[in-house]
Amino acid sequence: MEFRTLKYFVTVAREENFTRAAEKLFMTQPALTRAVQSLEEEIGQKLFKREKYSVKLTTAGLEFFKDALEILSLARKIETKFAKGNIYGDIYIGCAESDAMKYFARAAKNVQKKYPDVRFNLYSGNFEDIYFRLDNGLLDFYITLQSVDASKYNSLPLPAQNVWGVILRRDDPLAAKKFFTVEDLKELPLILSREAFREEYPKIFGKDFEKFHVVATYNLLYNAAILAREGLGYAISIDKLINDAELCFRPLEPELKSSLNFIWRKDRLLTPQAQILLEEMLKGNFNA
Repeated sequence: MEFRTLKYFVTVAREENFTRAAEKLFMTQPALTRAVQSLEEEIGQKLFKREKYSVKLTTAGLEFFKDALEILSLARKIETKFAKGNIYGDIYIGCAESDAMKYFARAAKNVQKKYPDVRFNLYSGNFEDIYFRLDNGLLDFYITLQSVDASKYNSLPLPAQNVWGVILRRDDPLAAKKFFTVEDLKELPLILSREAFREEYPKIFGKDFEKFHVVATYNLLYNAAILAREGLGYAISIDKLINDAELCFRPLEPELKSSLNFIWRKDRLLTPQAQILLEEMLKGNFNA
């Protein structure tokens, strides 16, 4: 078993697609497929479940992935130790939607200036999926609006807070309001973020949540904004995310804010490139 083959396997696992993984590895898809098949034959286990447009790790594949990741991370650390400045490779980050992402972007820019062969891969999804990926090594970091389990994760608070409010059409008569109260929301068709059901919405709606009229839920605000623009309902979201001339944002009253945290597993060995990004984030020098 070669390090090269382990790298192939890890790349496919993270991309969940042979074509994308092959492009990232600068090789053909058939060659990559043969390499992974040979690895499966060598260890006597199916590592991937083939689906129509993607592949997912099997239970055995997930266990093998964790071991492969540790082996490759240790190998890269040894390589870096004896070849100073030779930092390259991919960093995988799960991301919440927030204007505070600019702080990560500035740190990433500083890393890229020093190490142009480092590449950043952003992943958005529901928080259960992202935490699964973070816990199993498919992601290095997670930038999250959710509260953090300090027993499992290290956490760096980002210097910004997000204000919750309502996204609606600018020509809507309710756009004349300076803010929305919970009582205002009871009469409206609402478009809600699935992630916010865990923490934020209980703070907004309280025990009477079932009395509210939910017409749609969303994962990405871009899609929710289209629904709001077409008049389906009123999207509840954080501020500074929508740049649409037909829409506007009005805050909630009383005010509700959420903070963003940059988190990583306490028990996982970071790759050299991920460690470099972490050090840049910890500096707190987020100026462009």
